[in-house]
Amino acid sequence: MPRSSRKPRRLVADGRTYLWSLRHSHNHTDSRPVDCVHTLTLRPQPAGTGGPLRIVFVAGPGRYVPGGAPLGSGDVGYVRGASLKLHEPGAVRALLDAASAKGWLPRPEEPQAVEVDGWSLLEVAAAARNRDGDRPTGAV
Repeated sequence: MPRSSRKPRRLVADGRTYLWSLRHSHNHTDSRPVDCVHTLTLRPQPAGTGGPLRIVFVAGPGRYVPGGAPLGSGDVGYVRGASLKLHEPGAVRALLDAASAKGWLPRPEEPQAVEVDGWSLLEVAAAARNRDGDRPTGAV
């Protein structure tokens, strides 16, 4: 039986446990959806050990955030550059590591969510995935 796409997945990194999920949504203008948005949310576990990290990718010029065909669900990237598949645990870990390198750390005294522009982390995370031999990155 396939797993539910609505059920958070578990990730253990550097001795910490996170539940992560990916959601697709749209920005709206004049009541019409315009830009696709992928939001990757990592919640430190157990509850109360820090606020969630939201890594947000908004489609824009030279960037893709598809909602499905012809590209896969969860794909994000530059039209001529780095890309990641956000359904892969290794990609999630690479983004978490990139956010941590920029100073994000779950703190019990800060329970509010922190939102980060995913594009600021993408190239570093994709390079780490490529360096680790997990999967090639590149142009679509």
